[in-house]
Parts: sequence; C-alpha cells; structure tokens
Amino acid sequence: MLVYLVVLCACTPGLQVSSDYDKRVDFSKYKTFELFSGSANSISSLNHDRIINSIRAQMEAKGFTEDDKEPDLLVNTTAILTTNVEVTANTNVYGYGGTMRPYYWSAGMASSYTTYDVTHYKDGSLIIDILDASTKKLIWQGTGNNRIDQSTDDADNRIAKAVKKIMEGFPPGKPGR
Repeated sequence: MLVYLVVLCACTPGLQVSSDYDKRVDFSKYKTFELFSGSANSISSLNHDRIINSIRAQMEAKGFTEDDKEPDLLVNTTAILTTNVEVTANTNVYGYGGTMRPYYWSAGMASSYTTYDVTHYKDGSLIIDILDASTKKLIWQGTGNNRIDQSTDDADNRIAKAVKKIMEGFPPGKPGR
C-alpha cells in the first residue's frame, strides 16, 4: 500500500483537484511558512519526503519563505488511501432453436445470461492544509483525488506535478503569485 501513493500523484487527466478557503482572510499579510505533518503512516517515508519537498518548492515559488521559528503559516499534509470495488454487468441474449438479431426475432426460445466484472482498485487523496500559525485556524485547503493503480515510474516528477496542480489556487485571488 505504501507504493500506491506515488501513482496518486500521477498528474493524469484522472487527478481531480478542489480547494476551499476562508474568504474573510487577507492572504497578502502572510510571508513565511513552516511545514509539519501529523503522520506518514499510510505512505512510505520516500513519498512523504517527495510530497514535503514539492510543497516547499511550490511555497517558495509563490514568494513565501520557510521559517521554523516564527512562521505566519503552518502547512500540513494528509494522505488517504482506500480500496474500492467497481462492478459492471453485461447481459447477453441469444436464442435456442430460433434467431435473435438486432432487427427481428424468429421462433424459438430466447435465453439470456449475465456476467459480472469485479475490479478492485486503490483510490488516493492528498490533502494540503494551510493554517494561520497564530490562531491555528484552517484558512486554505487543497485536495487531489485519483485512482492510483497505475505505474509508479518517475515518482519525483509525478508527485511534483500533482502538488503543483493542487496548489494552483493558493493563495486565492492572486493568480501567478
């Protein structure tokens, strides 16, 4: 399960991104940040480090400075992995002693059978929380969701692209900051 987070971060068309923020907050007053994470139990330490380094790079690219003494913002990450099941049914109809065609049916006994395809897959979410350091209140949250049963090639690049896509909306109201 630890390896699967890498493919969550595959910046494929399947990556669904959303964000939300406190509209009463003036984001222009924030200049510094500190990265922290409650737990990396569900992912490998390699992937955890890749995520942290990608967030650091995004925050710095947006003009923020890392400060572990008196930060304005606290940045937390959470990875959630779940196993899901997808079931599809296919019903086939055919005739014994007769003919079943798309345009007509002739004498005979029609019969049908249904087959079921069951697919187990991993679904992953990466949540990035940004809190005001002085109040400890959540002021921005970005989430990326994806089906993660794909190849794990080029994990560094895939995670960096996914984090960038999740953080595109931060800070709100300042495109290209």
